[in-house]
Amino acid sequence: MKMAMAMAGLYKRVLPSPPAVDFASSDGKQLFIEAIQNGTMEGFYRLISYFQTQSEPAYCGLASLSMVLNALAIDPGRKWKGPWRWFDESMLDCCEPLEKVKEKGISFGKLVCLAHCAGAKVQAFRTNQSFLDDFRKFVVRCSTSDDCHIISSYHRATFKQTGTGHFSPIGGYHAGRDMALILDVARFKYPPHWVPLRLLWEAMESVDEATRQCRGFLLISRPHRDPGLLYTLSCKHESWVKVAKYLMDDVPNLVKTDDVKDVHKVLSVVFSSLPSHFGEFIKWIAEVRRREDGSQNLSLEENGRLSLKEEVLKQVQETGLFKHVVAFLLSLTLCCRNAPTLSNENNLPDIAATVCCHGAELLSGTFGSSERYCCQETCIRRLRANGDKPITLVSGTVVNGSSEQGVDVLVPSCPTKLNCCGSGPSNCNGIYPAGNDVLTALLLALPPETWRGIKDEKLLNEMYSLVSTENLPILLQEEVLHLRRQLHLLKKCQENKVDEDLGEPLC
Repeated sequence: MKMAMAMAGLYKRVLPSPPAVDFASSDGKQLFIEAIQNGTMEGFYRLISYFQTQSEPAYCGLASLSMVLNALAIDPGRKWKGPWRWFDESMLDCCEPLEKVKEKGISFGKLVCLAHCAGAKVQAFRTNQSFLDDFRKFVVRCSTSDDCHIISSYHRATFKQTGTGHFSPIGGYHAGRDMALILDVARFKYPPHWVPLRLLWEAMESVDEATRQCRGFLLISRPHRDPGLLYTLSCKHESWVKVAKYLMDDVPNLVKTDDVKDVHKVLSVVFSSLPSHFGEFIKWIAEVRRREDGSQNLSLEENGRLSLKEEVLKQVQETGLFKHVVAFLLSLTLCCRNAPTLSNENNLPDIAATVCCHGAELLSGTFGSSERYCCQETCIRRLRANGDKPITLVSGTVVNGSSEQGVDVLVPSCPTKLNCCGSGPSNCNGIYPAGNDVLTALLLALPPETWRGIKDEKLLNEMYSLVSTENLPILLQEEVLHLRRQLHLLKKCQENKVDEDLGEPLC
């Protein structure tokens, strides 16, 4: 009989103590008990319920963020696996490709970008832009409640630990000894441990060699409502780089031309040069479910989300800018043929098939991957669910290789019936963002300075009035500001400047 040979490798590390105190040690337990008695472990319970180990050696930032997002019960708006909506490291690929993160980790700035795109409320502080006393106040705040959490970016060497830069959440605070509990997501290496807060600050003061910027901490909380109810920007398709550059760099220059005399001409200048695959950049967030999971009745959560989406769509269509966009699209002589970048599909069967394929990707957790989905049949129905007003249900049978899946997609009903371009009356229900409402939302999301170069003062003031967020209903205002923040951060990522200035206002 052959004896199994032990494989060479590392089983954890010995935690250098001091300066750290092992959470499970006698001293660590005593610190924990005293902190509980003093009320500075309230944030611990949520975090420990979702505590996870990073799945890759360089995924500390992604693991920390997914742990905090789940602890805050922020809905990712899409499925993880099966029917479950849950944040996982594999879903945090908005601002940096996962393969790159796997190889080199993620910077402080791009983690901030990811947190924003995931729907969290984020405040980021570098140590050269903040003070130890401020940091301590935030630690106390998050330790005495469970509605906010801190992710610290620090250098391990300060604690005599092996390794370099690292991210982990702070799980609690002991006021008497001024110590913070680090819930180290590299649990295969070090256990959770207490460290002096002043020493943690010193560890955060180190400079990240990759960005030449100081490290710091993120204060993450749940927004009072989930942003991105109906619209979201996507960088799944490689064309997003060109689209972001076009919107942020090219459009401000295009509107400076002398012949831009009215709003119609502004829209013509902006839309006539849209990059290819523009429709992949901004999308509706649909409500997707497996056909076998569904029924004629909506759950309270489904009904609530669908109602909010419909309200956002209604508010978009009530803006003055929307009326200009509709008029512009109606003026296009050959409609879809003259505006291929405004719509990827020209008829309802194609639109429904696309919606179902996207839904199948979301359900399988392969959204944006190279896997090929084909929708064999589609059906668009109007259902009266729960005795309420009719809802639009798109059903399809999606095939991927040898597997087959039935998908139902609940879409918000459009207050105004639209044609295939989404630009005028017809018998179409306007189930897909093929034109006017998406273009309106994206124009509203552009920074106000986009229009600054318009030479005609009267037109400039009119554009400012049309795109101003001040007079928008709160629901739409927050939707627009979320898109604006996404666009701002994606553009910074594209330029590799996301780490330069995290304090730039996004209004």
